[in-house]
Amino acid sequence: MSDIDTGYLCLMTRPSEPLFYPKYNSEVFMDLPVHYLPDRYQPIAESIKDRLGSVAKHHIVIEPVKVPDLSYATSIPQQGDFNLFSPAHRRAAGQLVADLIAQPDPKTMLSVAAYARDRLNPTMFQYALTIALMHRQDTRTVPIPSFLEMFPTRFVDSSILPQLRQEGFIAEQKERIAVDIPHNFTAAEGEPEQRLAYFREDIGLNLHHWHWHLVYPQEAPLEVVNKDRRGELFYYMHRQVVARYNVERFCHFLPATAPLKNLREPIPEAYFPKILNSALNRTYPGRATNQVMSHVNRPGDDAVATILELETSLGRIKEAIHSKFALSADGQRIPLDEHTGIDLLGNIVENSILSVNLQHYGNYHSLLHSMIGFIHDPDNLYLESHGVLGDFPTAMRDPVFYRLHSQVDDIFEQHKQKLAPYNDNELVFPGVAITNVSVQITSGKAAKNRLLTFWQRSQVDLGAGLDFGPQGNVIATFTHIQHAPFAYQILVYNETNQEKKGTVRIFLAPIDGVDGEQFLLAQQRRYMIELDKFVVKLHPGENRVIRKSDNSSVTIPYERTFGRVDVSSMQGAERFQFCKCGWPDHMLLPKGSPEGRKFDLFVMVSDYEQDKVETGVLDDGKCNDSHSYCGLQDQMYPDRRAMGFPFDRLPAPNDHMIRDFSSRFSNMNRTVVELVFTNTVIART
Repeated sequence: MSDIDTGYLCLMTRPSEPLFYPKYNSEVFMDLPVHYLPDRYQPIAESIKDRLGSVAKHHIVIEPVKVPDLSYATSIPQQGDFNLFSPAHRRAAGQLVADLIAQPDPKTMLSVAAYARDRLNPTMFQYALTIALMHRQDTRTVPIPSFLEMFPTRFVDSSILPQLRQEGFIAEQKERIAVDIPHNFTAAEGEPEQRLAYFREDIGLNLHHWHWHLVYPQEAPLEVVNKDRRGELFYYMHRQVVARYNVERFCHFLPATAPLKNLREPIPEAYFPKILNSALNRTYPGRATNQVMSHVNRPGDDAVATILELETSLGRIKEAIHSKFALSADGQRIPLDEHTGIDLLGNIVENSILSVNLQHYGNYHSLLHSMIGFIHDPDNLYLESHGVLGDFPTAMRDPVFYRLHSQVDDIFEQHKQKLAPYNDNELVFPGVAITNVSVQITSGKAAKNRLLTFWQRSQVDLGAGLDFGPQGNVIATFTHIQHAPFAYQILVYNETNQEKKGTVRIFLAPIDGVDGEQFLLAQQRRYMIELDKFVVKLHPGENRVIRKSDNSSVTIPYERTFGRVDVSSMQGAERFQFCKCGWPDHMLLPKGSPEGRKFDLFVMVSDYEQDKVETGVLDDGKCNDSHSYCGLQDQMYPDRRAMGFPFDRLPAPNDHMIRDFSSRFSNMNRTVVELVFTNTVIART
């Protein structure tokens, strides 16, 4: 690995530790110009180099360059909190991304980043550097650690940190044992929401949310933000999150989460996180039962608003949906049609720089996050920071996240319900018939259409994030939900005498809710979980399509979610940060129940000629395996259909149940599968 790549890794290792402090078992020393050091250390620069540099085997010399004016970024205190739901913080981070990308080559950018690192807020710096590395053509192969590796306290119970440090300092590398992260989550068993803690507190789930927003930042140079169907991806990824969460609730005999329809009502859900905000070295504040939003008045956090402002923004967004057009900043009427309407709405609701009229439609989604995030101290009287809902890496831990996004999804649903149901020509694939569908666990002699979930104990290396901590690997063990690997078998008959190409679309949906009443399709479609989507060639006659669950277009494997990247493991450096975006594989399936919970498994083969988009990279074998929620880097979304097709719109009037819908088209099939949860813990091998 080149010195430049190693230098970038040092920038991203132990982010609150000075850059000149030796990295990677004290083997690498960043040799900085004296004026690059923080003011405190410049008078003793020579002593630092003699003492710390002498023990390092490898020196990386940083050449001084002309550094852009970074005063805009110092408005965020170095030891303060960085909040991406704050427009001012987003603007500062976006400008830093622009300044880094503007450097003529990776070496110059490394020098600028080396100067900035120990002067700026660590979280903002790492966020901006990661985006810059991802989006420069000449830094795409730089391996980037995950946010878990850089800031582990935002993902694990901080009570284990002393144990990790003790184990790392006392035991030699080969003698170290893993430290266990307790599986007790954040509340007692008497709290009903605790039943879903395994979902909300999952490390991989929260990493997914952070990585998605890294790939799709709201503010940065236009070429970074303006990705194909970005607004629609915001809608669809979060719709799938809400659907998955509600299905998990059904598995625990809880009703679907209630949308935040009235912002003036008390919020009954309390939440007290047990994690540390590493920027402040304090735990995230909790939220008591029945707290009420009214306003937020925190100019220092760029969070000043009232409930009325949120209601006004929401009213204008709904007016656009009702009238089927949005108003641009110059007064033009932009149609919210069936092709681009959802994309326009996604950018308006999330309020990225792609919003057609930010002044008019406002800052709805981010401001709602901030207002609830500061509900415990809206006027900053007690100098408390935001709760977990005000931070991308932690927001999904809070039960109110799902209420908030249920309400946001209801906004998008109003638009979708104004679109006509798909007609037969849009759904049919002439000459193609699915004659049978089944799933089966791939190990042992398992019964067909019965899938298994269980607990699994896995390990993660947290050593790279322990500032001034022990060198080398420091391992923690955690417990998470997992499913037994399985495979789909789909029998497809091509009645023509020509080879055809189709897109296989696989969805899973609960058959009924907690009341035992079977869902009508108009209801069930909101709980459709996309499991996979892939292209298949169909030769004339019968085709037997086998697809393994670990090839899902939705998920990324465990190793890419949790695997540590450092100077000793540079194989596969092409796996850049974009590839970390994706739903964690261990959460592909709902938990099910010990008695076995039944689900509809729906499979459709659509006509690839109506689906295809010329991306040019679908078979590159690198970064296309989680495109359903994350798209493809620098390419068009690889499916011309609406995300969630064919369930993104209301069904035709006669399609009361999913069996009515699937039986009308030969290119669709439905079967019932059972998900059985076994309350056992199996170690990852």
